[in-house]
Amino acid sequence: MNRRRNSKTRRRGEAETRRKRDDLNITSPRLRLSLSPRLTIAPRRFQSGFTLLELIITLTVLAILVMGTIPLAQNANKRQKEIRLRENLRTLRAAIDEFHRDTLGACPQGAVRTGNLAAQGGGGIPADPRSRVVIDDCDIFDAENLDRFPPTLDTLIEGVQVKSRGLTEQLQGGRPFDDKNATDINTSELKKVYLREIPVDPMTGEKNWEFRSSYQPADSEGWDEINVFDVRSSSEAEALNGEKYSDW
Repeated sequence: MNRRRNSKTRRRGEAETRRKRDDLNITSPRLRLSLSPRLTIAPRRFQSGFTLLELIITLTVLAILVMGTIPLAQNANKRQKEIRLRENLRTLRAAIDEFHRDTLGACPQGAVRTGNLAAQGGGGIPADPRSRVVIDDCDIFDAENLDRFPPTLDTLIEGVQVKSRGLTEQLQGGRPFDDKNATDINTSELKKVYLREIPVDPMTGEKNWEFRSSYQPADSEGWDEINVFDVRSSSEAEALNGEKYSDW
């Protein structure tokens, strides 16, 4: 009796399981096994992955690589700033030198204007053939500025009144103003600008250049405000070559 009863119960359970499976339309073998009255644990699959030690080693290597590239990027940025600093210093010093060349033969002592150089019998011939005009605005020079360097950098930006030196074609390959007579050239008012704008010091990010007059030594501190003979960076930081930017 017990065997017959157990057999009926088992058949009834299997029939009930098949009916539930058909109602749910289950096709997954894992779910079929989970609904089986005899086996309810699904088979386990093993998945591959990284261990904790492997992750730590990978992160350590990445950190070392990043720390090694940061100084290279910083040095590259610093080198670009140094290149711009040298270019700006070269531009400022070239403008100062050009201004000084145009003062040769200009503004005799006590004169308000330079006068007509073409009528002076060659007295206006410059020592530097690159200078084709002479400064005619003598009011910008005071009694202390005997070397005739620009009083300030603003003078280079605002410009000064100039006149042609009246050189012959043999000396400079043609007059600077061929469409005018010699008298008109030396009496006309011409304004020459030596610098478009004051560049920024890339090491400080500002236009705070330090000046030195022609009467100060190279290692002097401060500016006597007589003239602008040289400019330098106000940064005291060291360059990649070990020098200070203020010594450039």
